[in-house]
Amino acid sequence: MSSKHSKKEPDITRRKFLSRSAATCALAAGTGLWGYLSYSEDPVRRKSDKIYTFKNFQVPESKDHPSMVIIHGRDVKKMADTAMKKLGGMSRFISPGDRVLIKPNIGWDRQPEQAANTNPDLVGAIVDLCRMAKASEVGVTDVSINDPYRSFARSGIEEAVEKSGGKIRFTTQNDFVLTDLRGKVLQVWPVSRFYHEVDKVINVPIVKHHSLSKCTIAMKNWYGVLGGQRNRLHQDINTSITDLAAAIKPTLTVVDATRVLVRNGPTGGNLSDVSIENTIVAGLDEIALDSYSLRFLDLMVEDVPFLTMGAKRGLGVTDWKSLDYIELKV
Repeated sequence: MSSKHSKKEPDITRRKFLSRSAATCALAAGTGLWGYLSYSEDPVRRKSDKIYTFKNFQVPESKDHPSMVIIHGRDVKKMADTAMKKLGGMSRFISPGDRVLIKPNIGWDRQPEQAANTNPDLVGAIVDLCRMAKASEVGVTDVSINDPYRSFARSGIEEAVEKSGGKIRFTTQNDFVLTDLRGKVLQVWPVSRFYHEVDKVINVPIVKHHSLSKCTIAMKNWYGVLGGQRNRLHQDINTSITDLAAAIKPTLTVVDATRVLVRNGPTGGNLSDVSIENTIVAGLDEIALDSYSLRFLDLMVEDVPFLTMGAKRGLGVTDWKSLDYIELKV
């Protein structure tokens, strides 16, 4: 008895074979392209995906309070508390019920003493201040270069945030959404969705040397919102940094200059590259804050093109002394 599995296949002509092969290849190519558009780490996605834009997280200027506060000291929590009081209190920036996202630099698998990431004590202090202002939730996030779980843990930031009642927000591959940054170089790009789910954003960068941009402080810290192949932006790094600063307008910026990585940034690793400066700088103008902080790296404004570019776009002033500022030691 014959079996259906032993049934002879009908003969097929060469023309039919080639026709079927072409159709199969076309289908495979189409499937591969769709997979690329859907899952590639490049800033390309399906046309049907929603395109987001950043909201403006800023609060109004106040004639009753300085625009910039420089605090020197050794007790980081006391320094942060003093800075906020001089700026009008955290309640000036955070309203009851606000969802807050804090963006430190947590890019590297380094310990606090190596100054590759923001001081965990400062991050914890800011979480405390936000919770005291009755924020409904306080998240802390970054898109790390090294393994994020190791980076958040070894930096000390994960522990500091949890002790202060905040929540760590790890950004996975599924947490990026297409966002129109409306820049000259940076246009539609994958950005962490957490920034589109909150009411206020606080930038908490560390002062570091950077091998390409000369420095990474407040403006450069926004690289940590991006997914995709960020190294592609290094071809025009000054314009891309300026585009980011133009797109993301934070509620508040607090610069960590307690420990400064003066050489071999942004990764560091050697304690001999770290300078103890025991300073934090807080305010609303990121360009002014960056311009002041250049002193810790022996740089001038003219050494850092993105500062002048940002000032020309009206994002802030490089002459920080022209602002109403306070400097004191606690």
